[in-house]
Amino acid sequence: MSQVYVNEKAGTDTATTAGTEQQPFQTAAYALFSQPEAKVLIHKQLEESEEFGYVEISASALKKAKKGAEGLKKKLEKQAKLDEQSKQKEEENSKKLAELELIKIVEDESLPEAKKIKLRSVQENIDTRVAVQGWIHRLRIQKGFAFITLRDGSGYIQAVLTGDLAKAKSTQELTLESTVIIKGVINKLPEGKTAPGGVELKADFYKIVGLAPGGEEAFSNKVQEKADPSLLLDQRHLALRGETLSAVMKVRASLLKAVRRVYDEEGFTEVTPPCMVQTQVEGGSTLFKMDYYGEEAFLTQSSQLYLETCLPSLGDVYCIQESFRAEKSHTRRHLSEYTHIESEMGFLEFDDMLAHIEKLITKTVQYVLEDPVSGPLIKQLNPDFVPPSMPFRRMEYIHALDWLNEHGIPNEDGEKFKFGDDIAEAAERKMTDAIGEPILLIRFPVEIKSFYMQKCSDDPRVTESVDVLMPNVGEITGGSMRTYDHDELVAAMKREKLDIDAYYWFIDQRKYGTCPHGGYGLGTERILAWLCDRFTVRDCSLYPRFTGRCKP
Repeated sequence: MSQVYVNEKAGTDTATTAGTEQQPFQTAAYALFSQPEAKVLIHKQLEESEEFGYVEISASALKKAKKGAEGLKKKLEKQAKLDEQSKQKEEENSKKLAELELIKIVEDESLPEAKKIKLRSVQENIDTRVAVQGWIHRLRIQKGFAFITLRDGSGYIQAVLTGDLAKAKSTQELTLESTVIIKGVINKLPEGKTAPGGVELKADFYKIVGLAPGGEEAFSNKVQEKADPSLLLDQRHLALRGETLSAVMKVRASLLKAVRRVYDEEGFTEVTPPCMVQTQVEGGSTLFKMDYYGEEAFLTQSSQLYLETCLPSLGDVYCIQESFRAEKSHTRRHLSEYTHIESEMGFLEFDDMLAHIEKLITKTVQYVLEDPVSGPLIKQLNPDFVPPSMPFRRMEYIHALDWLNEHGIPNEDGEKFKFGDDIAEAAERKMTDAIGEPILLIRFPVEIKSFYMQKCSDDPRVTESVDVLMPNVGEITGGSMRTYDHDELVAAMKREKLDIDAYYWFIDQRKYGTCPHGGYGLGTERILAWLCDRFTVRDCSLYPRFTGRCKP
């Protein structure tokens, strides 16, 4: 009878192990599995000795080893069976793929020529053979059918592939975000079925333009709905393809179009002030500095000063321009770069300006809601949205302090508000949300407002200033009448230790024919957060910039 050697510490259980004293197995079970009839010798400490050697396996250990060997045999047989099944399945799949490769997607030349359309015009082309192009937004492939939801930026449509179109190898390999051209007839859906727009494209031909990757690089792995916000911002270029973000961007476009429409109706002229400046508007601590051909310059915080210079030649003016604030703030309503809607108007009083701001906001919202694209999107994003109506509630700063104190809301020092305190964002929002309607918060103290703001004639402690507050978002607009007396403006600038010479062009507006005038600025992203019910203004910017974020 042959012998096999087992050494738990030095042995190995492999098909190439010889089972000799020089090349032992690791376990008795594997030794018997390999050589069923052999005598098993175990490496162990010899009796009444400190030395180790090989002795014949005990009866109980042999019984256990035989049972283990039987298990290994069954496992091997099971694996062999699985391998055989896998091989058969692989052969079947190869055969199937070979058959699918024989299916050629060829356009039927006898069909009417396909009309090339954008998906926004689907409803005007029902019962028409069309050619649509776009990205695969959703994909479902099942036996004999393939359902593709196509997106082209202007709309969505569900296309159905049947027969050879569904069976073709290229169809089985389609992935999300691949680009395709699909031709077919648009049909109205029968009662009880649902799809975007209530229609379906019965495809008769399609062509792949660009195949997106699958596997680990698949789109669904790159952009996951509940991923960390910073990861989604890294993948912003892909996240923008989602239905929510793209909807907000469409509302944004509609909002800016509506704002321009209102300004046009009111006789305002649009201008484009510079973004690189050498003077400040809101304070040096929030300026982005830059080297401008060896001189110190900044990215603009506001275009206000330049807009004021346009009044004598162009009348009432506005701009839609980027503004930059170097505030190291991580609140949900702050951005380092934002789209600033600003306006300046001449020969008006404070009440005129307040009425104008109300009209601008209400008319703009009306036009956005009436728009056939943005109106339904706002209903989808913010179903409970109620458009504001004039007049807005007017509340003086001093009365706001009374309200906050009466409702137990403290200032930033944890104490009762007193005249001269700045109303912080949290307290302001609590008040606005509790009141639940738009507020024109007016007449702020001189010491907490900018140098250029006009003092109230009936109380020189306060300014003709306004913040527009909206429920759920807080301040969306800030404005004021401007100091138009030359000496008063120069005195205010000296108090702020500003370089008078650098502002010569701004001061000249009070020197060469001054007039009562005022203006304001609206934050586009904040208005969008209010309209679209977004938690943060970062969702309302194409590529948001804030502390620590300047990519992609």
